[in-house]
Amino acid sequence: MDDLAGFLRTRRSRVDPAAAGIPTDSRRRVAGLRREEVAHLSGVSVDYYVRLEQGRATQPSEQVLDALARVLRLDGTEREHLSRLAGQRRHRARTPGNRVRPELLRVLELTVGAPALITNHRMDVLAGNRLAGLLYGRALPGLNTARHIFLEGEERGLYAAWESCTLDVVGHLRLSAGKYPDDPGLASLIGELSMGSERFRRLWARAEVRARTHGRKCYQHPLVGLLELHQENFSLPDDSGMELIVLSAPPGSATEDGLRLLASLGADADDARTTAEGACKAADGARPAVDGARTEADGPARR
Repeated sequence: MDDLAGFLRTRRSRVDPAAAGIPTDSRRRVAGLRREEVAHLSGVSVDYYVRLEQGRATQPSEQVLDALARVLRLDGTEREHLSRLAGQRRHRARTPGNRVRPELLRVLELTVGAPALITNHRMDVLAGNRLAGLLYGRALPGLNTARHIFLEGEERGLYAAWESCTLDVVGHLRLSAGKYPDDPGLASLIGELSMGSERFRRLWARAEVRARTHGRKCYQHPLVGLLELHQENFSLPDDSGMELIVLSAPPGSATEDGLRLLASLGADADDARTTAEGACKAADGARPAVDGARTEADGPARR
């Protein structure tokens, strides 16, 4: 799903030679740095770096990785990803399960004023509170947000900043592919997205990684309009690969009013559903009595 050689090639192509102190002219046809330039700037032999990009050299030292990260201008998330790719053959993370502890479900139930959900490393929604279900307009267990964004075209309008969302999704899945290279479910998802979405294919080829931590998330909800929320991602400290995601609104904002309205609309729907279910149960309870009365009335005639 992801490999050190491919990551190095894509990172090399995006570095501006002038910013690295390399003079350029109109005859230069290479985008970014050449292999020998990366090798020279990082202090390794050209042959060794070429073998790295060809996948023939593995397990570079931390000193080499630090030098490459400096030359390729990697940020902290990319540097961590580089180290993980380089160490895949030494230690591969076990694919985590999807069981959500009851205590976490209680946390979701206690979060009543903001949509909250729990996702895994594949972006499957494992659980969510009532307001999160109303936000997405569907039952959450079974929803995969990556598939929802890229493949469910009719749902695209829910995301007010759809293009930005796609960047976040691909960056997150890249990180997951580096951390869990042996997960068949993740490989299947990436294959499905690649087959079904041209945009996913283009973004995946760029090999960019992103850590989802916090930021602005906007939804254009069909019932209450624009919701400009702040998203906080809390990675659970148990190596489960799960995250608790909370979407909050600034106090006194139009979005806070929108969430209240959404909650009230959901409450009205719940009340109507409860009333309908009660009526059905009452009708079902009445039928045996009618049938019984008919039996008694029919009884004498039969005798």
